[in-house]
Amino acid sequence: MNYKLKNRRWSLLWRTIFLLTVFVIISQVIIYAWVQRSVSGHFEQMDSEIITHAAFNLRKRMGDVNDHIEPFTVSKSQSLINDNHLHSSWLDYDLKTLVADKKGKLLSSDPSNFIHNLPPDFSLLSLWQDHHDQQFMIKINNRHYRAIIIRNQEVLAFIALPIDVHHQYLIQFNRQLTLILTAITLLLVSVAALSVYWGFAPLATIVQKMQGINLQRLDERVGVDDMPLELRPLAESYNSMMVKLESNFESLSRFSDNIAHELRTPIATLSTQTQVMLTKPREGNEYIEQLHHQHDTLEQLSAMINNMLLLAKTQKGLSDSQINHVDTENLITKLVDYYEMIAEDRGITFEKVGEFKKVLGDEGLLQRLFANLMSNAIYYAASDSVITISATIIASSSTLDTAKEEALSSKQSLLITVTNRLDKPLNQSEADKLFERFYRHDKTSHQHSGTGLGLSIVQAIANAHKGKVGITIKDDYYFQVSVELLMA
Repeated sequence: MNYKLKNRRWSLLWRTIFLLTVFVIISQVIIYAWVQRSVSGHFEQMDSEIITHAAFNLRKRMGDVNDHIEPFTVSKSQSLINDNHLHSSWLDYDLKTLVADKKGKLLSSDPSNFIHNLPPDFSLLSLWQDHHDQQFMIKINNRHYRAIIIRNQEVLAFIALPIDVHHQYLIQFNRQLTLILTAITLLLVSVAALSVYWGFAPLATIVQKMQGINLQRLDERVGVDDMPLELRPLAESYNSMMVKLESNFESLSRFSDNIAHELRTPIATLSTQTQVMLTKPREGNEYIEQLHHQHDTLEQLSAMINNMLLLAKTQKGLSDSQINHVDTENLITKLVDYYEMIAEDRGITFEKVGEFKKVLGDEGLLQRLFANLMSNAIYYAASDSVITISATIIASSSTLDTAKEEALSSKQSLLITVTNRLDKPLNQSEADKLFERFYRHDKTSHQHSGTGLGLSIVQAIANAHKGKVGITIKDDYYFQVSVELLMA
């Protein structure tokens, strides 16, 4: 665990270098061992073939000598190793030979001085007992030999091949191989480090952009085409984030300006009216009339504050205790009965189409949602028109945050659509702005006393119910708001 925590503090460059260095070192050790073993094996095989050939010739001569019945003497042993045919095959390899009787007593050697250079503890008989016709390595007077001992009834013969040249070559070869592999390791690590540094250098551009973010530079974007393929998704995500951030900041800025304006106007009205009333004494009727005006202004402020509190409340979502089965048939019917009286003066009527089912949600909030939709529809509808409220069952496309909500929810949704005909054309881009807080579309035919939060509240309540809401303009004159809610 401590290693993991420390490793997270390392930069990506150092982590890459560390892992690559470990991998390269392991690979180079394996290569070094394989090459060294291959070269050593080659020399061992070559030396073994020389020893085997010499032992074969010597066995043949020992057989010829043993054909004589006379006892084996020193002269015979000397003639054994001095045979021209045998001796000529050894000259190129500097072979050393010793001949001893069957008790291990040394009789002769080739070259003749080899027998005098043997260490005091050298015992041919004990070597024979240890190896028995098997090749072995031995060190005599600081020289390395590959040797074999052969035997017949009368003698023991020791054949040794000096391998000091091979030994020195292998030492030098191993040293050079080590230097080469070390240089290759450093080169690979350096190239990898440089590649990682250059590869992630574009990240510095994103870092600089992020460090330079301020209110005046929200429109700056990262050039995606200049990024490596691996970093383009990151650049695209960064640009997408900046687009949302710029849009949200602009919306927040407009909201701040709008709320300041919305609050300033009624407060300034109250202040002005109060100052006017205090300039001189007035009749009681004038005071009563002025109090009525101030009461209306305070009610407007209270409605605005309540709407803002409702928006803040719905942004937190709904608790489990708030979710119930809401009968949309009964709910819509009551609202239609109420708003028909308001719309009657302009000749606007309501029409219900489809089968309204029960949905999951808070009845009070859903009542506020559809009340705002109907009020908005009446406000924008043309005189002597029909407002259609339709219900359709569709497959659920809502996104649930938890598995518990998914288990409680239905796999189907109820899509309720409110459609009205406008008296003036409206394009889709202008319609989308109606969800912004305090936004009011210009309308000169009727006075509107709302706060500009109607559709914002609709959207917030729909989001709190894990639902969706959208506006569609058809043929520039038909205004359609669709709300998708999860069915019970």
